[in-house]
Amino acid sequence: MSTYSCNVCGMAVNATCAKCNVELVNDTLTLDDGSEVQISKCPQCDGKIKSPQCCGADMAAG
Repeated sequence: MSTYSCNVCGMAVNATCAKCNVELVNDTLTLDDGSEVQISKCPQCDGKIKSPQCCGADMAAG
């Protein structure tokens, strides 16, 4: 199971796709202005969400 954890407080979450029931993978999305955003992506249906945040920062995948 893919786990995202907070480097500040230690909070952790597991992330799976509700549609496909597979674990999400960490990825980045390049925006039109060239900046990158951390996302979680389903490797099966290619659905994407913004990666979880805690304490004001993206949680680390691991």
